Amino acid sequence: MTGSLQVKNNKFYAVVNVYENNKRKPKWIYTGYTVPGNKKKAEQFLRRVLIEYEEKLSIVRSDVTFSEYVRYWLKTVQRKVDEITFQGYTEIAKVHVLPFFEENDCPIQEMTTSVLQNFIDSKSRNGRADGKGGLSPCSVKKIKNVINQTLNEAEKNGLIRFNPCKWVVLPKAEHKEPKFYSAKQMESFLEAIKNEPLYLLIKFTAYYGLRRSEVLGLKWDSVDFEQDMVYIHHTVVKVNTVVYKNKTKNESSRRSFPLIPELKDLLLREREIQLINRKEFGNAYFQSDYIFVWADGHPFAPDYVSRKFSKLTIEYGFPKLNFHGIRHSCASILLSKGFTLKDVQEWLGHADIKMTANVYGHLDFGRKKAIAEGIFRAIS
Repeated sequence: MTGSLQVKNNKFYAVVNVYENNKRKPKWIYTGYTVPGNKKKAEQFLRRVLIEYEEKLSIVRSDVTFSEYVRYWLKTVQRKVDEITFQGYTEIAKVHVLPFFEENDCPIQEMTTSVLQNFIDSKSRNGRADGKGGLSPCSVKKIKNVINQTLNEAEKNGLIRFNPCKWVVLPKAEHKEPKFYSAKQMESFLEAIKNEPLYLLIKFTAYYGLRRSEVLGLKWDSVDFEQDMVYIHHTVVKVNTVVYKNKTKNESSRRSFPLIPELKDLLLREREIQLINRKEFGNAYFQSDYIFVWADGHPFAPDYVSRKFSKLTIEYGFPKLNFHGIRHSCASILLSKGFTLKDVQEWLGHADIKMTANVYGHLDFGRKKAIAEGIFRAIS
């Protein structure tokens, strides 16, 4: 692949020599840099563009198989998404997509809607790794997303005329009522586990309705003890490996809370304990700024937190609940106390109130009570 750096209207352009039907058709790409003073940056841009085009040429051939192109798409998408998203794509491709299509491989041009629909249907019926039935509609949707993005890339690069995945029908998602504890159950549960290592973490999650990634991402600089505020701006997430991120799921997830006095006292006590542990462990202490850690300083692992919480619910004689159920419990308790869906949306950090309504609308007791009273007054 050849190309050159050209100047037009006082701007640097990367000109790539693209060939169609053996005829050269130069492609002009604005580098984002103006003249003068930016020539080196523009040259670096040109080199990156040429590398990208060479990668495309290395795989664009008539007999490229679908599985080969899935691997190529993973390389291209890695530059565009964060590490956790890429891990998710890679896991789906490795576990579900590649094993099937490498065994039943065909050129990407021969991929049809029928082939893809049969694959999606088979995953829905019997796609679990343990052989105990099909995958959830949510999991199947994620598999389709990987296939769809791969074929969109192939269509964009001219390997196929259209993306056959756009016509694939997903299984209908079943609405599952979220499981949660009532205020009384949560109060009793927290009292029962007050001597457990995860007590403070679980209590924080219950009061603020945090996601697992958010509560594990709490650092000491997330808490302002003078202004009595808690800030959510770090997360800890795991797909294949644990990733520590200085950002939240989305902008609406970046939020602040008043520091509840009881939690403030517990945090101050925890900070004192950690200072003692740092001295006792010395050089063996794992240095980090995270709040929820073991005695030696290592942060709690996401998988451990989820497993241990579910075990605690059973050990102490409560209905089994997964960790996300604490977040559901917080929403349910808020609604039962008369707070609105808008209040819950902001407290939980949902990007859209539609999501809040879809999950918790049936629990909006205060609004329904007001409606019932209104209709009673109107016709009585």
